[in-house]
Amino acid sequence: MDDISTVNKKFRKELSSGIVALVLLSVLDRAAEPMYGYQIAKLVGAGGAETPMVKQGALYPVLRSLERSGLLQSRVEPSVSGPPRRYYSVTESGRKTLGQWTEIWSETKTFVDSVLGGVTND
Repeated sequence: MDDISTVNKKFRKELSSGIVALVLLSVLDRAAEPMYGYQIAKLVGAGGAETPMVKQGALYPVLRSLERSGLLQSRVEPSVSGPPRRYYSVTESGRKTLGQWTEIWSETKTFVDSVLGGVTND
């Protein structure tokens, strides 16, 4: 049973690595204004599932990576209730990339759904 649990964790981690970047770009693209990490984490981690698809600690490295890639930009602002907050927004390059990644996701989802839909448990 432990082996299955380990395999499942590994599969979930590998599957989510690219999806997190897509989700973050989408969330920030739809946002009315720049958002800071905890706001984003509440949105994507509050799916109500026992095991959240996106853990808060996994967001920050992806946000930094997207920023280094030029897909996001950020600014730091002081906070009255704690340390300064880094606010993220999508760049024009990020919007273009989001469109491309959305197409890739759609193609991938269609492919996986078609394969899984044809699987039988005989």
